[in-house]
Amino acid sequence: MLTDLAAWLATQAGLRFAVGAGLAAVIAAGAWASRALSAGGALGAVLVGTLVFGGGGPIWAVLLILFFLTSSAASRWHADLKAAPAARFAKGSRRDLGQVLANGAVPAVLAMLALRFPEAALFAAFAGALAAATADTWATEIGLLSDSPPALITTGEPVPRGTSGGVTVVGTLAAVAGAALIGGVAAALFGVRELLEVGVVDVRLIDWSALRLLPIVAASGLASTVVDSTLGATLQATYRAHGASPGAVTERARDADGRPNALVRGWRWLNNDAVNLVATGIGAAMAWLLYAGL
Repeated sequence: MLTDLAAWLATQAGLRFAVGAGLAAVIAAGAWASRALSAGGALGAVLVGTLVFGGGGPIWAVLLILFFLTSSAASRWHADLKAAPAARFAKGSRRDLGQVLANGAVPAVLAMLALRFPEAALFAAFAGALAAATADTWATEIGLLSDSPPALITTGEPVPRGTSGGVTVVGTLAAVAGAALIGGVAAALFGVRELLEVGVVDVRLIDWSALRLLPIVAASGLASTVVDSTLGATLQATYRAHGASPGAVTERARDADGRPNALVRGWRWLNNDAVNLVATGIGAAMAWLLYAGL
């Protein structure tokens, strides 16, 4: 068995997975040391990073790293000012295994499919999933800094900061920027993929049709945030706390003392991680359909 593993690692595909595992381990270790990831989150990041690099290749991995770095930076930006409203979230800013897989499972599966179906539409779907994750993270983290209170996306009713389904103008603009960033970088990377493969600077090798990835991926990511917020305002499990902040609406099923909070809205099984998984799936599906249709 070890001989077979060694022989496989010597192949091009095996080498790519090995390199991906090494790079993912280094990045995950740094993120764990800086408290951006929990131990479980770091293991999840290694798994996702290995599958993305091994299945999709370097340009897929660059897009994944871009999502992770910018999202981590958004979480840390003015973290002290966001501490109080962020306490309503089910989890803290240190991402655990569930959060990593909620944002990374769909991209990882798509990257693995690229081993069997190396189609451009799969890369578009991959970018759409990451645009969804990026837009949602930026909208949440930057939206918490808005001077104006958020409004529930379904009714327009003002709600406290950190409430699931609450949206702000600042958060919406951040979502647009995040989705556009992923779309723009995806278009650039895919357009010059042949240049990167051959290592020769030749304008004739640029695939200018890749520019259509920008609006497709950006639109898919932005649309998914609307779905994310709508689910957050309707079907996502929301509880009423009775511990440190009695009466406050929260995503936490239990208070810090371990006592269960009362469910006031939504389905217990549909937590924030599940909503994010649905949103990335929708972002991927929409981008794939738009790219294949165009």
